Amino acid sequence: MPKHPLAVFLPAAGLGERLRPVTNHLPKPLLPILGKPIIERILERLTAVCDGTIGINLHWKAELLRAWAGTSRWRDRIVFFPEDPILGTGGALKNAESLLSRGPFIVHNSDILLDIDFSRVIEQHLSSGNTATLVCHRLPALSNVVIDQHGQVLDVENPGASRPDPSHIADKVAYTGIAVYSPEILTFLPAGVSHATVAWIAASKAGRKVRAMDFTGCYWNDVGDPATYARGVLDALREDGETIHLSSAARCGRMEIDGYVVLESGSDVRDASRIRNCIVMPGAEVSGSHENEIIGPDYMMFLSESDMQPSLHAVERKRVSMSDPLFARHFGVHTADPPAWSDALLIGLGGSDRRYFRVRHESRTAVLMECRPEDPDFERHLAYTGFLAHHGVPVPALFAADSAAKRALFEDLGDTSLYAYLALPHDAGSIERVYRAVLRSLVTLHTTATQHVHECLLLKTRIFDYDYLRWETTYFLDRFVAGLRKRENTNRSGIDEELHRLAQRVDAQPKRIIHRDFQCQNIMIHAGVPRFIDYQGARLAPPAYDLASVLWDPYHRLDDGVRERLLAYYVGEMKTDAFTAFDEPSFMQSLIPCRLQRHMQALGAYGFLTEVKGKKYFLKHVPEALRLLKAEAAEARQEYPELARLIASL
Repeated sequence: MPKHPLAVFLPAAGLGERLRPVTNHLPKPLLPILGKPIIERILERLTAVCDGTIGINLHWKAELLRAWAGTSRWRDRIVFFPEDPILGTGGALKNAESLLSRGPFIVHNSDILLDIDFSRVIEQHLSSGNTATLVCHRLPALSNVVIDQHGQVLDVENPGASRPDPSHIADKVAYTGIAVYSPEILTFLPAGVSHATVAWIAASKAGRKVRAMDFTGCYWNDVGDPATYARGVLDALREDGETIHLSSAARCGRMEIDGYVVLESGSDVRDASRIRNCIVMPGAEVSGSHENEIIGPDYMMFLSESDMQPSLHAVERKRVSMSDPLFARHFGVHTADPPAWSDALLIGLGGSDRRYFRVRHESRTAVLMECRPEDPDFERHLAYTGFLAHHGVPVPALFAADSAAKRALFEDLGDTSLYAYLALPHDAGSIERVYRAVLRSLVTLHTTATQHVHECLLLKTRIFDYDYLRWETTYFLDRFVAGLRKRENTNRSGIDEELHRLAQRVDAQPKRIIHRDFQCQNIMIHAGVPRFIDYQGARLAPPAYDLASVLWDPYHRLDDGVRERLLAYYVGEMKTDAFTAFDEPSFMQSLIPCRLQRHMQALGAYGFLTEVKGKKYFLKHVPEALRLLKAEAAEARQEYPELARLIASL
């Protein structure tokens, strides 16, 4: 993409008073978002489309901004414009006139997180003859820029503050803090302290085109207080598909975590600490128990549970009545009691269309599952829960169900999946012990529950057969090979013939109840014990498919030696079962075919979730899944040569 020769100006002089005491240590532009300062995130986006000089004004903590710039990749492009006193949003531009008068320039407040196409804004400005092109949003609580039907700015209510006048009926938008200007805007600014809004109105009254460009729907976060800062951090975490960020320069002992946890560079969390929904800032030393906090070197800022959630989760928050029969029994609410309402907060980051909410009332919690009216797995999920729990498989307890509304209330297992657990430092012995506990429960599924499958008709008739196996591999070809990789398959008939034989081979193996998506994000660590979730896809199939899922998991690479010991442990446990014969040679021979199947299915899912659902964070798991698949295809190339050639080329 060609770059525009525009200068970039980043206002960075502000005091950050609403973020004290955080800003006693760092100016707002240097507040970290998963290890990267806000100003750095902004410049990564802007310098991808602009190759001009970068101007930054300075006042508060100027020495820290200079130090950061001196080590940044843009150090040779940055010019500073110190201010004392602070000159305001307009005065800052006038003070940088020596740079900004040379040609069009883009201004981006250095405490704004915005996800837009900057090239589109610049191209619109350059082609329109605008003096100012303001990036705006329709957010009523902040909308104070009055525009006409063409987007021309007519007025600004309460210039210098984001306070709309609710009594003033007009078309109004909110300014996001980003604008593209032509140099003539500077002629409408007085020397000294001023607001940029003064120049907008003056230029508009003089007949210049000062236009708002609507980006409603795009992500926008103005980091101004602890809640909006936390929201920005957690939004970045969710965009990565994670619940934990552990900086490589953070130190942490053996600790218990839950919810969203961010440990920034230079933080230190001591042994036996318990942290839930916390951002631990650079220089902080933490011990004891902490929940819903931003923790710094000499401060703790307490936030609400809803404040310590990503934006989407906060938006989806709703109120539920505790007298609703779905909730009343578990939460101990009686119809004669005064009306009681509680918040339900969205949880979960996975690929499912189901929605899960944590409901908290007094000292109790539970998880509300809401399904689409057409969800085919709702009744199956309920039936499987009761059946599996009855036979010792560790699944969440089902408290209540509302089949008509496709709702159910489950035990709350917290937010720590095995995937999250593994993100923290653990010694090899601890990790192996957790996996052994996982496999011990998996053996229960493959033996005890399987022996009683006749008790659950919905599961007894759910067979992982040839047709389903071929669906999985077609999914891989369509969604990953052709979809995500845009690779044309020149020998589809040869590939299909080999996939036909692969499906036949897997289908011929002895079948037991399997989870079917048995990876570390579907295993919760609750009170130190592994528990299974997302099991509504369980089927009768070769048990090696579950082993392929959990021991060759793209979400977490196990050490080869650990994997071999765990596989031997599983085989040993299966052989001790007195009621079902376990054919070890047959099982071992089925591992490579099942691994091929599983990793083609996983890559197909990553393609679908990325391309169709827009969940780009699944892309980071593609390299490991593809590495595993290539190793398996190479091992099976004598039997499936065309498939091996295709996979090797990806």
